[in-house]
Amino acid sequence: MKPGLPTAMERPHFIGIGGAGMSGIAKILAQRGGRVAGSDARGDSETADALRAHGVTVHGGHAAQNLAADSTSVVVSSAIRADNPELARAAELGIPVVHRSDALAALMDGLRPIAVAGTHGKTTTTSMLAVSLSALGLDPSYAIGGDLDAPGSNAHHGEGDIFVAEADESDRTFHKYSPQVAIILNAELDHHANYASIEEIYESFETFVGKVVPGGTLVVAHGQEGAAEIARRVAGREGLTVVTYGEEEDADVRITKITPRGLTSEVTVVLDGRMLTFTVSVPGRHYAHNAVAALAAGVALGIPAHNLASALGKYTGVKRRLQLKGEAAGVQVIDSYAHHPTEMNADLEAIRGAAGDSRILVVFQPHLFSRTQELGKEMGQALALADASVVLDIYPAREDPVPGVTSEIIIAAARAAGADVTAEHDKTAVADVIAGMAKPGDLVLTMGAGDVTDLGPAILARLSS
Repeated sequence: MKPGLPTAMERPHFIGIGGAGMSGIAKILAQRGGRVAGSDARGDSETADALRAHGVTVHGGHAAQNLAADSTSVVVSSAIRADNPELARAAELGIPVVHRSDALAALMDGLRPIAVAGTHGKTTTTSMLAVSLSALGLDPSYAIGGDLDAPGSNAHHGEGDIFVAEADESDRTFHKYSPQVAIILNAELDHHANYASIEEIYESFETFVGKVVPGGTLVVAHGQEGAAEIARRVAGREGLTVVTYGEEEDADVRITKITPRGLTSEVTVVLDGRMLTFTVSVPGRHYAHNAVAALAAGVALGIPAHNLASALGKYTGVKRRLQLKGEAAGVQVIDSYAHHPTEMNADLEAIRGAAGDSRILVVFQPHLFSRTQELGKEMGQALALADASVVLDIYPAREDPVPGVTSEIIIAAARAAGADVTAEHDKTAVADVIAGMAKPGDLVLTMGAGDVTDLGPAILARLSS
């Protein structure tokens, strides 16, 4: 099956093509025959090289001359600022500007989409579906917010009729999609630059559910307060089937047992009166729930439950989601993308369950000033689950500094909760700091959504020396 290439996507130019979401769309368009180009601040990255292998032109840095005059569109994400020189050049040339979400929606057209939404857990759940459906020979298309293994493995144009995609609520762009199956893993207050209250979050997710095609299915976490609230609000909508999952007795897909087995878990569920047991090759209750959400979504598309349950065991993790980076001097270094307090708690509890008597040392980099301002106290409390932590300065990403908002908010809260915390303003000194703290048998967790992920190799090298 070969879906058509939208006219505007025949010769697209991506500003920020190296981003997780942007690079995936660019790759799929190239696989469909588009002549794709773009620019990124890091033109020498592994992601850029992976795109070039598919015939994509990637410019390093942003400049007006990067944009070809015959481009059929310019694709942007919400992170692209209005003063970007390529955006200004597009306006001069009259080239239409397309948001990343509209490009992704166009790629789903004519297929059977599964859209995975939630404040956290989207990348893992989307990856679980992509891997398991591929293992069953269904060759789905997918767009994931992180690499499965090698650079560029975050997206694929498949010959099957299923498209699995993350549905990003952060800027409300998930309202653009019309899925056959929608998943809501959780709904919590986050993305404070775009949402002023939890009520706004609920309303946004309600709008997302309203985009499910007639006859479609909503898979929703029964035991998560926010997700359950959305399920209550949409109950009874004509043409919508709601399937709940969780450990509660009245869940449609009921989790009866989660058995930790080192860095894996064994999960038992009851679905349509039948008991299924399968392995999830990542640790922790949080990830077991993600796998059950994936199972319920696949069954909603007509895939036999026992086949999908077995195939879910093929999933072995995704980059930055409790990814083992290596071991040196008897110390394991693991990378975590967690940046919201709920995610931090979930990953630390998962690692604690797998670590046994080993100590857990965390290198945490807060992500965004707005998030730290609103949730810094809760972040600090989460760090109390570790034996010791090193807290870096805030990674700003797309934001400008906010007066009075620093990592000290987190550090103070962590110490008030009894945590052992060290402030470190120099990221290049972290490897030496950890080497001075770590002992054989310890687990080191680099945690955050910014460039803290780059510290793993440096820590391993320093431990080795």
